[in-house]
Amino acid sequence: MAEHFHLIGIGGIGMSAIARLLLRSRKEISGSDSKENSNTRVLEQLGAKICIGHKASNVSGASQVIYSSAIKEDNPEIKEARRLGIRLVRRAEALAGLMADKSVITIAGSHGKTTTASLASCLLMEAGLSPTLAVGGVLRNIDTNACAGNGNFFVAEADESDGSFLCYKPLYSIVTNVDCEHLDYYKTFDKEKDAFRSFLNLTEKNGCVFYCDDDLNLKEIVEGYKGRAVSFGLNPCSDFSPEKIKFNALSSSFDCIYRGKSIGSFSLSLGGVHNISNALSVIALGIELGIGVEVMKKAFLDFKGAGRRLEIKFKGPDFIVLDDYAHHPTEIKATLSAVSQLKAKRVIAVFQPHRFTRTKILFNDFIRSFGEADLVFITDIYPAAEKPIKGISGMSLCEGMRGAGKENVYFSPRSDLLGNVMKFVRPGDLVITLGAGDIVGLSDELAEIFKNKA
Repeated sequence: MAEHFHLIGIGGIGMSAIARLLLRSRKEISGSDSKENSNTRVLEQLGAKICIGHKASNVSGASQVIYSSAIKEDNPEIKEARRLGIRLVRRAEALAGLMADKSVITIAGSHGKTTTASLASCLLMEAGLSPTLAVGGVLRNIDTNACAGNGNFFVAEADESDGSFLCYKPLYSIVTNVDCEHLDYYKTFDKEKDAFRSFLNLTEKNGCVFYCDDDLNLKEIVEGYKGRAVSFGLNPCSDFSPEKIKFNALSSSFDCIYRGKSIGSFSLSLGGVHNISNALSVIALGIELGIGVEVMKKAFLDFKGAGRRLEIKFKGPDFIVLDDYAHHPTEIKATLSAVSQLKAKRVIAVFQPHRFTRTKILFNDFIRSFGEADLVFITDIYPAAEKPIKGISGMSLCEGMRGAGKENVYFSPRSDLLGNVMKFVRPGDLVITLGAGDIVGLSDELAEIFKNKA
């Protein structure tokens, strides 16, 4: 009898990656989610049994139930699994199990994980290493977030949000940065930094950590690390650093300097100086793995990016629509800085805050994050199963931005957002949707409108 895995929250980007890998190993897979999405539809086509809505009967016949950190203890499927004595496994533990016979490459950090993991995956594929991969977004080169390769390497995005990245034992790990984030779980930034210290110490003794030398928090953490560590960053003292940086819209080029010597010029189909830093980490990994520079150059040139990371939804003579997952002040600033290279007449940023706790903790940082936008729309907070917090809302964030001197900031309920944005749009505008919730739907609607106008 085939082993039966049931995944609660199967439509999520991380859970759907595990489901894809389990389906490839011919396991019986079922899963549930609160609503249908593109991931549930594809998984159903691949052979998973999908249940929309959470109810106890969904776990019937399962030998193991896998769940994400978004699933609470009062979920009826969790409760039923406990009652029946079915083994319950966290998402990260399930992923760690799939890594068991592989050499693991993890990409960790507060920001930039998905893009960096996607680029590293493309590099290993270009080098013929046939990696297995599980990333936190759709890798547009292969139009999926997970695939089972025949090679020895497993490339995975390591999610620190609930401490579950401590389940992994990587041979190599890239850490992009460490920022004040997920304090709903960690409570203090010091505890978050301690978790990253523990993560570094999980690296295998014959492996290596690649860390960003520009990030002061990360440098402090790495100081106590006893293993081998290689630095990358814009700092010319880093082991890997760039020179002759050039931007052309949402692409860039640079020379990579490795310990004082140029190893070549690289062209990257990504905008923003933060993505050059991400690319340097992948070059460092490539050198470690013995991948040739020309192979790396081709992988970078052919890289199509990750879904919802500076993704162009529409580009015409009069309008541009972009979508980005940015949901933290640091990410918003980096994204809008990259967008400025497109030289639009106006940049209209449409932001959906994600989680009440994050909005509360980083409130003052959010109100200072939109300096490069000419006009800002704030909509309702996407709760992600959190309960509302008194005084914390899209409206209060909008008022805070106005109070800090930001003009042309408007609040709009999500239900009215499309119509309200369209009232302000004029030829020459670039509209970018920002957030980790369902704001991507607005970018699709805007793109469809502008396509019909073209």
